[in-house]
Amino acid sequence: MSAIVKNINQSRREFLRTAGRLSIAGTAAPFALNLATIGAAAAQSASDYRALVCVFLYGANDHNNTVIPFDTASYATYLGARSTIARPMSALLPLTPSVPLTGSNAGRQFALPTELGALKTIWDAGKLAVVANVGPLIVPTTKIQYNNLSVPLPPKLFSHNDQQSVWQASAPEGARNGWGGRIGDLMASQNTSSIFTCNSISGAAVFLAGQSTVAYQLSTSGSTAITGITGSLFGSNSAGANLRSIITAAGTNLFTQDLAATTQRSIDANVGLAAALATAPDLPLPAELATSSLAAQLRVVARMMASRNTLGAKRQVFFVSIGGWDTHDDQLTTQPSLHTQVAGALSYFYNATVGLGISDRVTTFTGSDFGRTLTTNGDGSDHGWGSHHFVMGGAVKGQQFFGTFPIMGLNNNDEVGSGRLLPTTSVDQYAATLARWFGVSDTDMRLVLPNIGNFGSSNVGFMNT
Repeated sequence: MSAIVKNINQSRREFLRTAGRLSIAGTAAPFALNLATIGAAAAQSASDYRALVCVFLYGANDHNNTVIPFDTASYATYLGARSTIARPMSALLPLTPSVPLTGSNAGRQFALPTELGALKTIWDAGKLAVVANVGPLIVPTTKIQYNNLSVPLPPKLFSHNDQQSVWQASAPEGARNGWGGRIGDLMASQNTSSIFTCNSISGAAVFLAGQSTVAYQLSTSGSTAITGITGSLFGSNSAGANLRSIITAAGTNLFTQDLAATTQRSIDANVGLAAALATAPDLPLPAELATSSLAAQLRVVARMMASRNTLGAKRQVFFVSIGGWDTHDDQLTTQPSLHTQVAGALSYFYNATVGLGISDRVTTFTGSDFGRTLTTNGDGSDHGWGSHHFVMGGAVKGQQFFGTFPIMGLNNNDEVGSGRLLPTTSVDQYAATLARWFGVSDTDMRLVLPNIGNFGSSNVGFMNT
């Protein structure tokens, strides 16, 4: 057995032991989970570096105006269904796949709107793929089964908060942990310090919460210190030291001891990360991205990756986001502006990974609450279900389409009303393909994605292994 396989098995055993220990906490489990130890593990046998970067589009991106049908018949149907918000064919950038579409997708053509031109450049370079009609499913589902409620369906469909959580955690709002965090649970022992396994530059997100792994949160300025514990506080040079002593005092209560230990780890992590970032490449943003929050988040991600050796990181999961996609109205103004930000930020980030020599070790992918209706409400579109997504990186089988594109139109078996797509690729399958590339074994996949065994295949095929 290779060293890396032994190490991954060790991670799995530690994950199961930790989960078992925490289960005795009973009604206190949520609090106990949040205070679970994330101390450094000794195992460090991974020979390479790999990172997953989730770019979440909060509010539900309209996929119909992102990956747009371009063949004559499909475009005519698209135009007829949403004439007031359709993008003109003259302003589209056709995507030429390196592998012709086959089966039910044969003869179909697709394009990007002009503001996504930077993504087309990455597509043409063979480093960007499109995965069609992805969405939450518990089991493969047909329209008849959906209408008859004869199979279990994802809870609270079409609800923003719940579907954001279902996408990230396979459970509605209130979920305790997400699939990014569960991947982190299994892979944390690959890192010298497990605290930098899961990292959010977009606040708290259930996606990065694990059973034993807690997301490390950063700002777009990088590492964030606890205010007041160093230097002068209220005009006193000793007050800061006293505050630090108070918040790290263990006491005799078990919860107080865990809180103090967590606080001390946060202080130590901030010191270590601040030092690492101080020597990392600056990776400045171009002028056109100076006000882009998404680009600023990805700059921090890239700088952390540049510090990977200093931090002892071999496996990392990152979360960034951009909101504003709930385009019930003013879609033709709002969405292109957001597209421009996404395309610019992703292009900047991909080029940064190339410059760092790790483009084949970093895979970036999009997620969103859900897709939107094919029909228009006049000035926008409404809540949907399945949607198309981008996967980017040097290990991606780029310039290809994956999954099954739906029949274009209404009143067919691929939609459940108003052009809301019935997903043909589950989020679990999408996630499993990413997790397998990251190093999660088929044996452990159900620990990350509990429903994955319900699907015939857990590999959508868009990653080189």
